[in-house]
Amino acid sequence: MRLFPVMQHIPHARPALVLLGLFSLSACDLAPDYQPPHYIVPASWHGAGLFHDAAPQSVALRSDWWTQFADPQLNTLENQATSNNADLQAASERFLQARAMVKEARSDLLPHFGLAFGSSDNKSSTDRLFRYKGPITATDEFYSGLASWEPDIWSAIRNKVRIQKSFAQEQDDRYAAARLSLQAEVATDYFALRGLDAQMAIYQQSISYYEQALHVTQTRLDNQDATGIDVARAQNQLYMTQAHQLEVQAQRDVMEHAIAVLVNEQPSTFHIAQSDTLNSTEPSVPTGMPSELLQRRPDIAAAEREMAQANRSIGIARAAFYPHLFFSANGGFDSNGFNLANLANSMWAYGASVSMPLFQGGLRQAQLQHSWSVYRETLDHYRVTVLSAFQDVENGLSVTARLRMENARLKQAVKAAQQSQTLTMTLYKGGADSYLDALIAQVNTLDARIDQVQVQTHALQSTVALYRAVGGGWHATL
Repeated sequence: MRLFPVMQHIPHARPALVLLGLFSLSACDLAPDYQPPHYIVPASWHGAGLFHDAAPQSVALRSDWWTQFADPQLNTLENQATSNNADLQAASERFLQARAMVKEARSDLLPHFGLAFGSSDNKSSTDRLFRYKGPITATDEFYSGLASWEPDIWSAIRNKVRIQKSFAQEQDDRYAAARLSLQAEVATDYFALRGLDAQMAIYQQSISYYEQALHVTQTRLDNQDATGIDVARAQNQLYMTQAHQLEVQAQRDVMEHAIAVLVNEQPSTFHIAQSDTLNSTEPSVPTGMPSELLQRRPDIAAAEREMAQANRSIGIARAAFYPHLFFSANGGFDSNGFNLANLANSMWAYGASVSMPLFQGGLRQAQLQHSWSVYRETLDHYRVTVLSAFQDVENGLSVTARLRMENARLKQAVKAAQQSQTLTMTLYKGGADSYLDALIAQVNTLDARIDQVQVQTHALQSTVALYRAVGGGWHATL
């Protein structure tokens, strides 16, 4: 029994020469010579501000970059998220799937062997036309071995393997990007929560102060040294501040629930103890030279691996224009009884087939044009990814530097506002000033303190964004 039609026979006397010729042809790779594009990058960062390029002797970026903020609670959350986050685990599974696909594609490079065996009992109809005058029942038992192999003459199979390897590397880069994104999201949400904690503490301190001011105003009204307008103003300030504190509390609850999901915890049972101050360290990020960003960003590495896959697809599309050779063999025993081991019951078939499409209505040309277009698309996507990466770093450097300077100015403004609040209240208690001046000083102090905490929070979050922009200590390993 022959499984495939024989279109061309290989001479039996020269099998070694034939195989040698096939293996030599297998070195024919029709994919274009691939070289990752090289872009001219600037010599330094424009928006460096307070930062500087990391020299070789500088401290390199660490993979656990969040430890530079010196916050034990943040360290715990980051480790918990990296270990338990469901989205990150799904990205890990996608990498494992891609790695298995590499083995699957590589299996086509080797001959395939198999076994087949079976038995059947058959009965013919006695009324069938032209019935043979013999037994109408028969049994059939067989077992055989199968073998097949397609020589990779035009490296189509090898290019499929290379595509799968590049895809696995891309998924590894995607996993690293997902991990970095998760770590940055945890840190960003955590600092937002700590900023809300600090605002709640400020509101609580202001409420205590406004309660005392209301008591003073009420006492002066009782002594006919103040008017009812002063009491109403004091009450309005107190109640508005209490309302703002409740709003911040609601925002904190929402942020705490978001962190719970990131670390794979139930929001209803997850809790982070409140802290009255925002005292996390603001580290200086060693940005390195701009050219190093191409090895520090996992999304850039993933985009480059996409180009490598598209380049190999061109080779596969080109191979479709050339003949393909296929070998097959089948041998075993077949009998209508159990005497299978008799040489007379043996059967075998072997052969080779060559197939080459002659006319397909422009299908192969269209596939080749499509593969070239996909490659150019990945090239454009890579260029945009690189430019976006430089934009992210420049934005991070500029914003972080400006926010730190703004925070320093606001601290001075808070100090001046607190002095004004103390002095005006002292003058009001002594009857030398109106309550309106004291109220204005109270409002200015509260606004300045809230603004300062918000800017400090944004400065910490911008530092996290800068760590993410420079790759967070990750390096490409192709």
